[in-house]
Amino acid sequence: MRVITQQEFGGPEVLTIDDAPTPRPLPTEVLVRVEAIGLNPVEARLRTGEFPLLGEPPFILGWDVSGVVEEANTGRLRPGDEVFGMPLFPRAANAYAEAVVAPALHLARKPAALSHVEAAALPVVGLTAWQGLVDLAGVTEGDRVLVHGGGGGVGHVAIQIAKALGAYVITTAAGSKRTFVEELGADEVIDYTTADFAETVRDVDIVLDTIGGDSVERSLGVLRPGGHLVTAVADEDTRLIARYEAAGLRFSGIAVGPDPAGLRGLVELVEQGRLRVHVQETFPFERVADAHRLLEAGHLRGKLVLTL
Repeated sequence: MRVITQQEFGGPEVLTIDDAPTPRPLPTEVLVRVEAIGLNPVEARLRTGEFPLLGEPPFILGWDVSGVVEEANTGRLRPGDEVFGMPLFPRAANAYAEAVVAPALHLARKPAALSHVEAAALPVVGLTAWQGLVDLAGVTEGDRVLVHGGGGGVGHVAIQIAKALGAYVITTAAGSKRTFVEELGADEVIDYTTADFAETVRDVDIVLDTIGGDSVERSLGVLRPGGHLVTAVADEDTRLIARYEAAGLRFSGIAVGPDPAGLRGLVELVEQGRLRVHVQETFPFERVADAHRLLEAGHLRGKLVLTL
């Protein structure tokens, strides 16, 4: 089978296509013939060595996959099942490949309403948003939720999950993304190029931060007493954690991981017509370097996906 690998840290040009043996599933695992691969910003950081999660090259990036079960060593799934998921994170799943071995528990049957491209775009961002809003924050009906970066991968899914939970959703977005997030259900949109959310937003129950920078620190003033900041990018900042605790606020970092219950929750929302995933652009497998150039440029609307 073909895989996308790298022998050294560097720019998108270090990603090369090589041949590798097709892996064999162990008991409780399945072999998936991959149809589409979702790309995530963390993979650009891993490629450069900025975030050394996988150690030194060579390695194969990727976690978001959608495809068809080809071989099953479990009763949970059968050959021919269309599945999607985020196996093994944060350990290497080697998903930039034509075939992937994964624990059956880390996959779910693909909803008929989603194409393989759409399904491959969902797991990492969907589980990050789900674990942040449902598991950590416990969003309930009537909560006021501020989502930083509502037009991005995690943000655009988070808006929809929060709305499905009955929340009033405020988000930050600018330009053409304003209409995009309004269509997703955002009740209030702050254009961060013309307004300061820290001056215009108050009495928020939960802030979900997907962008980092100074947004976490500046969110202190928008939370009500006892409010909760959940971040996908600043969970190890002990100084900020101390400031939140001193102010009587809660601070949680999302350490996303494989989550069968979360995947089932996402599937239910898709099947109810309450969740869709937006793919900005698809790239053929062979153009992974071009996809990574766009990935690290940032300011994406939704996700990028490789197709096979």
